[in-house]
Amino acid sequence: MKTYLLTATITVGTVLFALDAVAQQSSAALALEQRFKQLDKNGDGKITTDEVPQSPFFQQRDKNGDGVITLAEARAALEAGVNVTPGATAEKTKEPTSAASKSRAESKVPAVRQRPRPLVAGDHGVGRMVADVSLTDLAGASRKLSSFSKQRAVVIAMTSTSCPLSKKYLPTLSNLASLYSQRGVTWVLVNPMATDKSDDIQIAAKTVEGNAIYVLDPKGELAKAVGALTTTDIVVLDASRTVVFHGAIDDQYGFGYVLDAPRQSYLADALEAVLANKHPLVAATNAPGCALKLLDSPSAKVALTYHNRISRIVQTRCVECHRDGGVAPFALTSHAEVTAHAEMIKQVVEAGTMPPWFAASQQKGEEKKSPSVWANDRSLADAEKKDLFAWVDGGQQKGDERDAPQPHSFKEGWLIGKPDAVFEFPKPVPIKATGTIPYQNIVVETNLGEDKWVQAIEVQPGNRSVVHHMTIFLLSADKDRASAAEVAGDERSGFWAIYVPGNSTLIYPDGFGRFLPKNSKLRCQVHYTTNGTATTDSSRIGVVFAKQPPQHEVRVIGIGNPRMAIPPGAENHREEGSLRLPFDIEVLSFLPHMHLRAKACRFRTIGANGESRTLLDVPRFDFNWQLLYRYSQPLKLSRGDLVKFTAWYDNSANNPANPDPTQIVRWGLQTSDEMHLGYVEYFIPGLRPGEPLPNISVQR
Repeated sequence: MKTYLLTATITVGTVLFALDAVAQQSSAALALEQRFKQLDKNGDGKITTDEVPQSPFFQQRDKNGDGVITLAEARAALEAGVNVTPGATAEKTKEPTSAASKSRAESKVPAVRQRPRPLVAGDHGVGRMVADVSLTDLAGASRKLSSFSKQRAVVIAMTSTSCPLSKKYLPTLSNLASLYSQRGVTWVLVNPMATDKSDDIQIAAKTVEGNAIYVLDPKGELAKAVGALTTTDIVVLDASRTVVFHGAIDDQYGFGYVLDAPRQSYLADALEAVLANKHPLVAATNAPGCALKLLDSPSAKVALTYHNRISRIVQTRCVECHRDGGVAPFALTSHAEVTAHAEMIKQVVEAGTMPPWFAASQQKGEEKKSPSVWANDRSLADAEKKDLFAWVDGGQQKGDERDAPQPHSFKEGWLIGKPDAVFEFPKPVPIKATGTIPYQNIVVETNLGEDKWVQAIEVQPGNRSVVHHMTIFLLSADKDRASAAEVAGDERSGFWAIYVPGNSTLIYPDGFGRFLPKNSKLRCQVHYTTNGTATTDSSRIGVVFAKQPPQHEVRVIGIGNPRMAIPPGAENHREEGSLRLPFDIEVLSFLPHMHLRAKACRFRTIGANGESRTLLDVPRFDFNWQLLYRYSQPLKLSRGDLVKFTAWYDNSANNPANPDPTQIVRWGLQTSDEMHLGYVEYFIPGLRPGEPLPNISVQR
C-alpha cells in the first residue's frame, strides 16, 4: 500500500514541497484533494502564489503558465509522477530505462556537421593580456608582440598546410590581410604543426606575402600564449596586447559542410568594430579545425597582477560608473582605488549585486557556454570571477605599469555625438541635503515646427550626484496619433527615453527610429537622491535626427495593473498584467519598473498552442537599478500571443525599504506608492513608420 503525503515548509519567500509515496493511487488522490483544500485558503478552487509563494511546486504544476494551480492540474502532476523533495529540483519519478532510451541518452556525441557557434567571451580568453612572446618569420627575423604596439590591431591567425580546413581558409586569410593591412592591422599567420612540409609552407607563405608575416611555431609557444585551440583559430589583439576577439574567421567551412559564401563574417565584423573603437557584437566563437595539443610554455605564462589582468576586468565592467564624474560613489581607475575597495568588490560580486545585472540565466547544459541573449549583459564570466577573487586573496599585486590596457576615454560632451537638438529643464530643480525626495515630474517643451524621426537619444543629468534615474514620456500634440493612455499621461503609454546608472543613451541602427511629433512635450519623471549637500539639477535631452525616414518605427508599450492593491504585511503578493498581440512584433528590449516593495518580476508569453515561455526572469528586483534588458537579436512574437508581466511584492516588516507595512499599497507616482509596469520596446515588421496602430488593450 502506498500513500502520498504533501507537506510544506515555509521559509522567507520559499516553500518546499515533498511528496512521499506510501499508498495506492486512490489514496494518493484523496490525500492530494485534502491538501489542496488546505492550501486553497479562500476556497475558490485555485491555489495562487499569494497562498503559496512561487517555487518548484508551481513550476511543475502550473502547466499553462496562468499563475494559478487548479485541482485538475495537481491531479495531472500526480499521475505524471511529479516528485518534489526539499532542496531538490522538481522532476518526474524515474522509470526503468529501456534499451532504446538508454541508446538515445548515450548518443550525446558531437554532430557530424559542426559550424562555429558563439561562446561566452570572458571564458574564451577575451579581455586577457597576452604575454610578450617572441616570433620568428621564415626569413629568420625575430621580434616580439610588443613591437606592434603602434598598430590599431594585430591578428594572430593559426594555419597549417596539412589541415584541410586551414587550407580552405588560406585564400580568405589572404584576402582579409590584403584589405585590412592597409588600415593599420598587422597580420601574423602562425603554423604550429612541426610536421608540415617545408615546400608546402613556402607556397602558403607566398599567398600572403607583403600583407602578413608567416611564422613557424613548432613548439607551440606563440599558439599557447594566445590561447589557440585549433588550426583555424583567430585571436585579435589591441595595441596593449589585450584579446578583443577569439574565434572563427567565418562560417563558410566547417566539419561536414561547405557553403558558397559565408553567412556570418565573424573576423571581418570584429575588425570593423575594433577600428571604430567599439566592442565586437560577437567577441568569441569556437573555430572548427584540427585540434591543437600544446604543452605549457614558461614564456607564455602571465602572472596575475592588477595591470595585466584586473585592470582590464574593472575597466570593462566597472569604470563606466566608477570614475570621476560617474554615477558611482567612488572611482576604480587606479591600483590604489581598486585595492582600497578590494574586499568590498569581492563581497558584492559574490553576492551578485555588482556588476548590476539581475536577469536569471535560462540556459542549460551546453547552452551555458553560449553568450547571453542580452546585448548589455554586465555579468562577469566565470573566468573573470575566478581571476578577480584569486587576485584579491593573493596579495593584490600591482605588476608592471607597461602592461596596463588602453585607457578608456569618457567624453565630457555627448556620447551620441553633437545633437541636432537639445531640450533642457525650464528651470533648475532644488534638491535638499538629506532625506528622501518624491518623484519630480518636469515638463519640457520641444517647440518643434515639424515632425522628426530620431535615431539617437541621450539623457544628460545636470547633476549626476543626485539624479538616480529618469523616465521620459512623450506628450504628443497630435491627438489623432496619440493613444488614449498617452493623452492621459498614463505610464503604460510607454517611455520615450530613459536614464539609468550606466545607461544614458538609446542609439538605434540605420533603418530604425523613434517618432517625435511637432510641438510635442517631454514629461520627465525624475528620481532624485540626496547626497548630504543642498544643490540643484537642470538635466537635458539631446537627440540626433535620422537622415531619412526609417524602415522600422521603434515603439514602447507598458504592461501593468493600475488597480493593484498590496495587502498590509503581505510578503509575497503577486500582481499580473497582460496584453494579447493584435499583430506580429519583434521585441528589442524589456524594462521592468516598480518601487520599493517589488522583489521579483517576470515576462513570459503564452502561445496559441498554450505553450508558456519565459522571456525575462528577474528573481531579485532592485529598485535602485531600473535596468533595460536589450536583446542581441530582436525576439519574434506572433499575433495572438499573450504577453504577461508578473511581479511579486514584499509589503512586510521584513522588507527594510518598506515605508509602512501597515498600509494597503496602491498604484501611485511616488516611491511610497507602488507601480506594476513592464515596458516592451518593439517594432512591427512590415508596418510603415508613422502608420497608426490598431488599439492595444492592456488586460489584467
